[in-house]
Amino acid sequence: MSEGVHEMSQTGLVVGQTVTVRKLSSAGAEVFAYPGVIAQTWPGGARLDATWTRGEMALGYTTFAPGDHFIEWFFADRWYNIMEVRGAGDTLKGWYCNITYPAEFARDSISYRDLALDLWVAPDGTMTTLDEDEFAADAAIGATARARALAALADLRALVAQHVAPFDTLPG
Repeated sequence: MSEGVHEMSQTGLVVGQTVTVRKLSSAGAEVFAYPGVIAQTWPGGARLDATWTRGEMALGYTTFAPGDHFIEWFFADRWYNIMEVRGAGDTLKGWYCNITYPAEFARDSISYRDLALDLWVAPDGTMTTLDEDEFAADAAIGATARARALAALADLRALVAQHVAPFDTLPG
């Protein structure tokens, strides 16, 4: 993976560029959008920085608060994205991993179709699978996408267990 202020990847994105991230439903409808700044690109992917600007969201396992820093990885060839969440004082809150169709990159945006299934990884490495009922009930997700989603969840769990970046800071 390469970094550079003016380097363009196969995604067409440039480090330092502000893009719009679009979360789409499994059926493809936009759920919400937010800005992020490209921090790194590589063939088929990008990492960006974003700030939580929505209201406080208490999730039980963590709380997203205004000003939280999100470091987000998107991939054109993987069925997930990873969001490292840092709060006040750069304190690690954990990693929110969305199971999604592979990201789609445009000149000024990154879009991902969410498949409802998520993985939360706490700073101590504890993993919690989220929204399994919502995933099971979503009629817009076909059999092939369901199989790919479950494989992506297994891949993420393996990355965490093996402490592969960005999970390389986990204890143990």
